[in-house]
Amino acid sequence: MPLTPRCRTWLEKDGRPAFGDGRARLLEAIRRAGSINGGAAMMGMSYRNAWAHLNHMEQRLGMKLVERRVGGSHGGGCRLTPAGERLLTAYREYRKMLDREMLALWRRIGLRPSKRASARLS
Repeated sequence: MPLTPRCRTWLEKDGRPAFGDGRARLLEAIRRAGSINGGAAMMGMSYRNAWAHLNHMEQRLGMKLVERRVGGSHGGGCRLTPAGERLLTAYREYRKMLDREMLALWRRIGLRPSKRASARLS
């Protein structure tokens, strides 16, 4: 029976969680939507919840992740700051490296991950 390897990863600051998979997905959704509200909708969460997660990340990490634009004639919106883009890129690369190493380990010890897991981890 094929198995699906899983692991949870997050970044901590001062021993407390600051950033992980869910928050990375939120930043990606905000980037795609061009707004916190749109990103929240893509994630199936309220604007208030998305805003709270975003503020928590920024406070914990000590950096601005999203540049907000207040409404006006062209409407509001936001985009990731260069620091937000770097954090997201570094986190995704880190996850890919861990996934590749996990798959290699499974193969070395003779376990067979499912085809779906192999595709995700490759």
